[in-house]
Amino acid sequence: MSTLTFTHVGGPTTLVEVDGWRILTDPTFDAPGRTYAFGWGTSSRKTTGPAVAAADVGDVDAVLLTHDHHADNLDDAGRQLLGSAPTILTTVPGARRLGPPAVGLRPWATTTLTHPDRPTLTVTATPCRHGPVGSRPIAGAVIGFDLTWEGQEHGSLWFSGDTVLYGGVRQVAERRRVGTAVLHLGGVRFPVTGPLRYSMTVADGRELCRALQPRTVLPVHYEGWSHFVDGPAALERPELAPDPGRTTWAEPGRPLVVEV
Repeated sequence: MSTLTFTHVGGPTTLVEVDGWRILTDPTFDAPGRTYAFGWGTSSRKTTGPAVAAADVGDVDAVLLTHDHHADNLDDAGRQLLGSAPTILTTVPGARRLGPPAVGLRPWATTTLTHPDRPTLTVTATPCRHGPVGSRPIAGAVIGFDLTWEGQEHGSLWFSGDTVLYGGVRQVAERRRVGTAVLHLGGVRFPVTGPLRYSMTVADGRELCRALQPRTVLPVHYEGWSHFVDGPAALERPELAPDPGRTTWAEPGRPLVVEV
């Protein structure tokens, strides 16, 4: 049986440990209470701090950064942590802004992480759209990440990234065999843009899982910020996976062993 250890730090931030690899996603470690501007009249207040301090994360082999330009996915403390990461995978414009060692990936581009004593990790970037049709020039580029390695039994490990449910995300179900889906939810809305959504709701996640048919679903990024309109629905801990018992709402800070 192949397993990984998954720790939900808070928000979109997770630590994945598998076969000697330590992978961090979307580092956010600032204290709560601050309001961050996201541009075009939008902003959000951070209401919950990380369950694991940045100093306690330890060394990581790589950071998977879905996007660098929103503080709920990369804040000031997270940027400091990037300075010690040997590998950063992110969007193409994000890599330009961050500089080396950040590497930009376009949707469906693939790269590998290698180490002489560990299995090779293949990382495939997957499409995201962080808002309604036409919002990309405003909301910016975002990507998800699909990870595969030798020894997986049930399929890949997929991080959806901040995205609405649209055709590009549905392609993941068509092109990948996802075993573990880490879904960014929250149903983000802002007063200035009315009913428009900028990330998936619980209902969207459930619909997507009907197409993905994952063995395990791990929801993240649904609480801790004032712009998560769908947060109360997520806090009821509903099932998202088609099969009962396959959805785990991981307790922040507590490592979870997942069969992969």
